[in-house]
Amino acid sequence: MAHEHEHHHEHRHEEGGLKKRLILIGITVCLLIAAVLIEKNTNLATWQLLLVYLVPYLLIGHETLHEAVEGIMEGDAFNEHFLMSVATIGAFCIGFLPGAETEFPEAVFVMLFFQVGELFETYAEGKSRESISHLMDIRPDSANVERDGQTESVSPEQVGVGETIVVRPGEKVPLDGVVIQGRTSLNTVALTGETLPRDVNEGDEVVSGCVNLSGVVRIRTTKPFGESTVSKIINLVEHAGDNKSKSETFITRFARVYTPVVVFAALALAVLPPFVLALNLPAFNFQMSVFYSQFPTWLYRALMFLVVSCPCALVISVPLTFFGGIGGASRKGILVKGANYMDVLAKVGTVVFDKTGTLTHGQFAVTAVHPEHVDEHQLLHLAAHVEHFSTHPIAAALRDAFPDEATDGCEITGVEEIAGHGIRANVEGLTVSVGNTKMMEAVGAKWNECSQCNEEHQAGTVIHVAIGGEYAGHIIINDKIKEDSAEAIALLKNLGVAKTVMLTGDRKEVGEHVAGQLKLSAYQAEMLPADKVAYVERLLAENPHGQYLAFVGDGINDAPVLARADVGIAMGGLGSDAAIEAADVVLMDDQPSKIALAIRIARSTLSIARQNVWFAIGVKVAVLILAAVGIATMWLAVFADVGVTVLAVLNAMRALKV
Repeated sequence: MAHEHEHHHEHRHEEGGLKKRLILIGITVCLLIAAVLIEKNTNLATWQLLLVYLVPYLLIGHETLHEAVEGIMEGDAFNEHFLMSVATIGAFCIGFLPGAETEFPEAVFVMLFFQVGELFETYAEGKSRESISHLMDIRPDSANVERDGQTESVSPEQVGVGETIVVRPGEKVPLDGVVIQGRTSLNTVALTGETLPRDVNEGDEVVSGCVNLSGVVRIRTTKPFGESTVSKIINLVEHAGDNKSKSETFITRFARVYTPVVVFAALALAVLPPFVLALNLPAFNFQMSVFYSQFPTWLYRALMFLVVSCPCALVISVPLTFFGGIGGASRKGILVKGANYMDVLAKVGTVVFDKTGTLTHGQFAVTAVHPEHVDEHQLLHLAAHVEHFSTHPIAAALRDAFPDEATDGCEITGVEEIAGHGIRANVEGLTVSVGNTKMMEAVGAKWNECSQCNEEHQAGTVIHVAIGGEYAGHIIINDKIKEDSAEAIALLKNLGVAKTVMLTGDRKEVGEHVAGQLKLSAYQAEMLPADKVAYVERLLAENPHGQYLAFVGDGINDAPVLARADVGIAMGGLGSDAAIEAADVVLMDDQPSKIALAIRIARSTLSIARQNVWFAIGVKVAVLILAAVGIATMWLAVFADVGVTVLAVLNAMRALKV
């Protein structure tokens, strides 16, 4: 709650800051016009004029001057505020040199324009923050918890594990848990970007942050608020800026070296040329009058040099570009944990997938039924009854394929599970055995190899059925490939990702079948988690320089590989917590095709950052040369600094649009 409040407060504070700055700029423009009119229509002395111009200057520039002084006090003297202050104070001083023109309006204008640039930056940053803060909408304000027969509204932090909470239509689910009563559909768009509501019934797990749409549900909580999906996601987003990207750290390093160099170059430009000109070489005598007459011109050039050289365009626009990219991606349900992973994503050359739950649903389903001597319905009916009490995933698949077995009143007795073979039971007086070939041999049923099976079903698990020792046919069960897995691989290939590899703990035939269906470049089957790490290590060693490896997984056993890859991508904000913790990028829904989208967003973000760097440096170098030879005016210098910053910031805003 406190945090939510703080967030609103911050937002209001930001809006207030923008308004205040706009008003200040407006007043300064009026005062500057008034000062110019006073200068034109009266005959004031230079110092009196200075006082007139100082009013708008201090009004618009007091913050910048304050920051500059603060920087010097903290030992970080060479920042953009310092450059601006030196340049403008210098411009004020030029007028007092013999034979020099006054530059008062220019000094005020430089400061005014600098503030306009800052205004743009604040606005753009607010916009990027907003795009990330839409995730904050998932933060629940309160939880209705049942205690002593009463329902009370408390902060989600105060709800313990195992307590019962009530969620009414229109409310957010405050904590992760399991539905114990009621059914409803949930809007998960804020979490996953998925627009279709998800139906939940009793016994289904629900995650915090979804909005309850239709019915009242009672939920037993399974995690404290601090560990719930919502707080994890919000935590991730709030710290996304912590991991600086390579180009971002480059900017910071660049500014540290660049600014002192510029300041000393400007000093040299102010002093050396007039000194050389005043040195009467043949006679080796120094003409002070020449030095005095030349000094104002060169000081003015040096000050322009300072204004132009200010690196704000870079310092502001590059981090902003990455911030925008992260915000744009989060709108699409892709959480990137830091700007440095944007760098890596853009240069991914190999993508390694885990199979189950990533490329496939991780749920078994009946894909074919091949009866002999009985009909299809009868075969499924008997198999589902025998498997009625088993907890095995294959049993669940058989029950799902014949859902009305619970209501048809058949009597089931003598259920016995034979480890490594299958299950035997009496259904309506018939002894039915369901299991593998060993089971068939044990009951003496003559089973035959699958004659009707085509290539597609061969990869699945074959379940044989015998009735009273007589072979009755078989059922094929398979893990279904996700609808967009093939599209995901095709999209990655279009983006120029050279290698797509699948690793699975499953049997070789299954691996081969899935890899063939999806047109993957390679696969490895029957792997343990440790084998996956070793295999990824090997791929990392083979990767060409400047290309990176991404690993995509969803399970607890994927955490070590996710952490080891250059960039770990966790599937499903509904996947395992360990995977989300270890990953660098989290896809909030279970769509593998989002990987290609994440790479596209990262590439466009990086190219925008590069455009800004080259554009800013190019314009600056051009104007610096003009300033040094005396062609540029202070106005042009201001454009080269602030104008470039505004253009770079506008360009950076494009990163928000996905």
